[in-house]
Amino acid sequence: MRAFIYTGGVIHPDNITEHPKAEDLCIAADSGYHNAQRLGERVDILIGDFDSIGRVPRDDVRDIREVPAEKDLTDTQIALEIAVEAGADEIIVIGGLSGRLDHGLSNLGILEDMCLRGLHGYMTDGQNRVHYLKSSSTLIARSGYKYISILAADETVKGVSMEGGKYPLKNQTLKRRLQYAVSNEITGNVVLISVKKGSIFIIESRDV
Repeated sequence: MRAFIYTGGVIHPDNITEHPKAEDLCIAADSGYHNAQRLGERVDILIGDFDSIGRVPRDDVRDIREVPAEKDLTDTQIALEIAVEAGADEIIVIGGLSGRLDHGLSNLGILEDMCLRGLHGYMTDGQNRVHYLKSSSTLIARSGYKYISILAADETVKGVSMEGGKYPLKNQTLKRRLQYAVSNEITGNVVLISVKKGSIFIIESRDV
């Protein structure tokens, strides 16, 4: 089952190609409701403390779940828990990569959490699309994102390779304190990215 989570922050609707199908679950985290509206998408579940949404759209959403403003988890983290409880094993997060840096970094942690739970998915706002990869490999297709970067998520990441990029990497070691695999470009139809030991963020991005 696939779930979409719409969260707050600036999005670039014209660049977002991910859209739910009828059978997908759509969850909005607080002001993420407005981003769902900008994309013309429905919202099945609205969750939040509603400190940033303004008027709660009680006529448009049947399932509204209000949570306390003082809580341990962010609204987006709670939305993830709801998706998992509903049976989702693939989760696409829309938004959450702009605005407050603390929220942005927290949201990147959600991708790591998803990976450790065996869930698939990524996060995008239309300017950036972020995947998390741990001791594995993946194919990334060429798309409207011009740049592709690999950032070490652990202190040291070993055996990092990229095939199909303008600047190939082969069995490299990356360190979190010194990131250099930035602003690469896909030259063919796809790139193959692999890491032998450790975790990385794969970030596709474009200028806007």
